[in-house]
Amino acid sequence: MSELFDLTDRVAVVIGATSGLGRAIAVGLKDHGALVVPSGRRRQELENLCRDLDSKLCRTADVTDRASIDSLRDAVLRAFGNVDILVNAAVGEAEWSSVMDTNLTGVLRGCQSFYEPLKQSGRGRVLNIASLGSFLAFHEVAAYCASKTAVVSLTRSLACEWARDGICVNAIVPGVFPTEMNRALLLDTPRGKEILMRTPMARFGKPEELVGAAVLLVSDAASFLTGQCVAVDGGYLASGVNS
Repeated sequence: MSELFDLTDRVAVVIGATSGLGRAIAVGLKDHGALVVPSGRRRQELENLCRDLDSKLCRTADVTDRASIDSLRDAVLRAFGNVDILVNAAVGEAEWSSVMDTNLTGVLRGCQSFYEPLKQSGRGRVLNIASLGSFLAFHEVAAYCASKTAVVSLTRSLACEWARDGICVNAIVPGVFPTEMNRALLLDTPRGKEILMRTPMARFGKPEELVGAAVLLVSDAASFLTGQCVAVDGGYLASGVNS
């Protein structure tokens, strides 16, 4: 059974790996044997992560720029010859068009760019990052929620279209995880307290708690699992009245 989760020598590209949940997933894949190629826009943070992961390739990429993604793909293929896993973890929460370009179109760019090498892999895996906002409305983040809802639809569509190519496409739905991007909005705030009240486990998630689901969805254990969204949310989406 342990061999099903063994990622030894599989090439995993993690876009949006320089912080938060993307970083935790990159580290988790490395711990399970994958050859991780992390990428993101912030060079210094990326270089620090590459050192931590002992990555053989360290290259920035911007999901809002297709040429940048294609350049990353070409560099990975030159260095390793193949790609087995693509994780789309870049997140933006600014203005509407910017959010859509990063959260939705950025995922599409990554999938389109890496489609051929994933097909050639014979065991290609795509892991997208959805959100509680894919299924629920959150106050004053309409663009973010709309973009993440569309990521779920894109995940399902690509899963159906790419199944014939042996590519499994799934998504993780993280609950609420304090990161450098949202920490100030969550810790000891009315918004954060309401979220905790609605979470049956009554706490926020830890980034490393996403690793188990991520490894499952990119491993041989998920060979017949595609088009799914796995919630790692402390019971938030299942919750009704908690007290």
